[in-house]
Amino acid sequence: MVEIEKTLESKGVRPTAMRILVYKYMAQKETAVALTDIEHAFPSRPSGSGADRTTLYRTLKTFEEKGVVHHIDDGTGVSKYALCEPGCNCDLEQDLHLHFHCKNCNETMCLTEHKIPHISLPTGFVAEDANLVVAGTCDKCSGA
Repeated sequence: MVEIEKTLESKGVRPTAMRILVYKYMAQKETAVALTDIEHAFPSRPSGSGADRTTLYRTLKTFEEKGVVHHIDDGTGVSKYALCEPGCNCDLEQDLHLHFHCKNCNETMCLTEHKIPHISLPTGFVAEDANLVVAGTCDKCSGA
């Protein structure tokens, strides 16, 4: 837990109990997660304890704004999130990588070792985000 707290604090995120739980949950996943995945992991209880959708959404948005996670649009219409690598600042010039969406198991994963090359835009165009998703069959589904 102490390591997670230090990681969050280094990004300027106050390490509340819920933020620590969400970070820990995401760190255990090998694939990107949707808000509904996190909701199912921390269901609300009749007593009012647990996590509500709004708290979880705000946690993800705070993480995204502070560079703890990055947002992935994999073409499914469902926003997915994955933890950023250590040292990542989601810089368009250096930190963007491929994502892979498996059409069989419907999982989306970061391929962090495969960086998106720099793309030169025409004069006057300003890039704010880039996302490259390759769709197909993952290694687990293909049996490779």
